[in-house]
Amino acid sequence: MNRAVFPGSFDPITLGHIDIIERGLLLFDEIIVAIGSNADKKYMWSLEERIEYIEKAFEGNPKIKVASYKGLTVDFCHSVDAKFLLRGLRNSLDFSYEKSIAQNNAKLAGVESVFLVCSPEVSHISSTIVRDIARNNGDYSNLVPF
Repeated sequence: MNRAVFPGSFDPITLGHIDIIERGLLLFDEIIVAIGSNADKKYMWSLEERIEYIEKAFEGNPKIKVASYKGLTVDFCHSVDAKFLLRGLRNSLDFSYEKSIAQNNAKLAGVESVFLVCSPEVSHISSTIVRDIARNNGDYSNLVPF
């Protein structure tokens, strides 16, 4: 089985994430949306809420799994027998950030990264922006799947 892990905090999952996951299904038999835990990060939505939002977004699609993990992403990949990481790129800054991580993951752990460029209609969306709008009681409903 050709399996990929799509890692992130998904605080919250956005339409940009959905775009990458749905397009990634053209390349992979299964995608595990993997919610990583970062002790240095304060989350706006609980882990349970984030899992629920992702599961609802892909309800009825057996090719999408949701899991949470702690530790290195590549270790999680090995534990679920995934040889690929799926990553979305909004702009050149994302690529610069992701490139060195991808090179290290490949060299040190044998996990390759596959990058998809976000569709133009969602490339402006980020979880950071959604959280800022939510903190200020704004309407973010057109940026998320819930």
